[in-house]
Amino acid sequence: MRTARPRTAHPVLWAGWAALAGGAVLCVVGWYGVSGERFAERQLPYLASCTVPGAALIVAGAVLLSHGGNAQAASRVEELYGLLVAAEPDDDGSARAPAGPLATSGTLLMVPGGTLWHRADCPLVAGKAEAVPADSRVLTSGALRPCPICEAPSRGDSAEG
Repeated sequence: MRTARPRTAHPVLWAGWAALAGGAVLCVVGWYGVSGERFAERQLPYLASCTVPGAALIVAGAVLLSHGGNAQAASRVEELYGLLVAAEPDDDGSARAPAGPLATSGTLLMVPGGTLWHRADCPLVAGKAEAVPADSRVLTSGALRPCPICEAPSRGDSAEG
């Protein structure tokens, strides 16, 4: 049985938040220093030592947060993919056999305005009144593709109409 592992925060996200906080503090200190000085030559040291590096840290923090969010999303996608393709052994130790096609009917159907043709017992068209038998001219014209869910036969195999 698979157990859920706790989600961990990526160090890139922590670095991004720290850079944002540090940049905000530097900008506030720079603003406070500049606001207390009347002459421009006395304001320049505050701009050079606090405000400019603070703004650079804010930009760097935003970039790190953006990158960290993408990395976290990518790791979640990889985890989900691993869960989908993992073939865990049953209780008796044998691996499960891969499932065959969901539909095996020989009759091919299409939905007007659709882009795929399906087997008659495909779950995507089962019970749909608008599903009509696929015309052989439409199948050979290339306007429709075989359904990947029911594994409908390809154009060369679709002699049935």
